Amino acid sequence: MLKTLPIVDTPMVNAKTDQRRHPSWIKARIPGGGNYAELKKLMRDLQLHTVCEEARCPNIGECWSSRTATFMILGDVCTRRCMFCAVKKGNPDGNVDADEPRRIGEAVGYLKLKHIVITSVNRDDLSDGGASVFAECIAEARKHRPGCTVEVLIPDLEGNWDALAIIVRARPEVLNHNTETVPRLYRRVRPYANYEQTLTLLQTSKQLDTEMLTKSGLMVGLGETVTELLETMRDIRSTDCDILTIGQYLSPSPRHLPIQRYYTPEEFDELKEAGMEMGFRHVESGPLVRSSYHAGEQARIGQH
Repeated sequence: MLKTLPIVDTPMVNAKTDQRRHPSWIKARIPGGGNYAELKKLMRDLQLHTVCEEARCPNIGECWSSRTATFMILGDVCTRRCMFCAVKKGNPDGNVDADEPRRIGEAVGYLKLKHIVITSVNRDDLSDGGASVFAECIAEARKHRPGCTVEVLIPDLEGNWDALAIIVRARPEVLNHNTETVPRLYRRVRPYANYEQTLTLLQTSKQLDTEMLTKSGLMVGLGETVTELLETMRDIRSTDCDILTIGQYLSPSPRHLPIQRYYTPEEFDELKEAGMEMGFRHVESGPLVRSSYHAGEQARIGQH
């Protein structure tokens, strides 16, 4: 088990090298095609944001061509300054688009989606972190597309469990909150987040609704050791989390954290095997895996 993974931090790329030169297995589909163009036009017409665009997801070509997108609500400006993320940072000044949930519902209905993912920027300027807007979006999606399953990828809400309960009461089929990295690297990678709070959010979500699937995600290649990575996976599983995603960190720009190591496809396979042995219902592990990659399929697997 895990014979090819290093036990110590041994960077496979130098932080000063050109990190745009990814290994051969890091290949994303070039965006294009009729579905891609149609979905992009729909997002512009309805004035909606997607994390696919804002976070520069490498899977946008594949997902949009198959008419799948992750809606990003509450604007496109995040109140946090995580060093791995390409989303714009700033102060939204409490502004909330009250009509956004309706437009989300309209898009879901138009696209005839069977499974949708709704995420948001961090909105620490709002008393409930945007929880009430998440709930409204879930309701509007089901209003316009009865029978669709809903996944929410939520921020930590600054540990406001009353706000978390608002989202859970809206009955999403899947509640996702990403752990992102190992605890030792939190101060550098997620300076405004807290590792223990992340675990508590996952555990509290499951306690609020034992039938709801919970999910979390990790990035690798930031300087973690395999021992730390496996311990973190066990910590996530200890919250009774059902689904885990593991993907390669890719630096969005020279201003962001550099890549310390590229994991091979074989190593991702071994991490998947390790996660399944820990008791996760499903582990999606691969170089280009992101939180919402194959989300509908993950939800179906998790429910059986």
